[in-house]
Amino acid sequence: VPKNEMRVLTKDEQTRLVKYLLDDMDECKFGVLLSLLTGMRIGEVCALQWKDIDISQGVIYVRRTIERIYIIENDVRRTELVISTPKTQNSIREIPLSKELIRLLKPLKKVVNDTFYVLTNESNPTEPRTYRNYYKSILEKLNIPHLKFHGLRHSFATRCIESQCDYKTVSVILGHANISTTLNLYVHPN
Repeated sequence: VPKNEMRVLTKDEQTRLVKYLLDDMDECKFGVLLSLLTGMRIGEVCALQWKDIDISQGVIYVRRTIERIYIIENDVRRTELVISTPKTQNSIREIPLSKELIRLLKPLKKVVNDTFYVLTNESNPTEPRTYRNYYKSILEKLNIPHLKFHGLRHSFATRCIESQCDYKTVSVILGHANISTTLNLYVHPN
């Protein structure tokens, strides 16, 4: 079965999206920008707490993810929001922050409780489905054709490779066990 190729943002779409996110920046907009500029998955962004961001070291520690899972008990089906470790051992990682991200983070991080979640600035996280809908509304507002949230991760990897970043570095930032995963799944052929 042929694989569906993941669409990535064009450079023009990415420029428009970044401009919108930087305009009147808040925690929710910052999360989309964070995914676009670090390749973080939606569950990782939703589970990110302020204590996971070390401005002095210039890194984000990816230590957990959040997802909604189905539970069946006594023929009753329900869902539950679960915070757990990322999907693989390599997904537990440190992502370097650019100077631009550090500059944007400083005013956001000053007045927060370290145990609060970045997207809500509260003790409760945002559910990935809710955040995905928020992201979708941004794309609609900007008249950018549909792009799955995971497409931000693909866009990140593609831009890194386009800018001559070595494959191993991109692979480590994305949390892949080997370079072939990065090249086969996350790097757009353009």
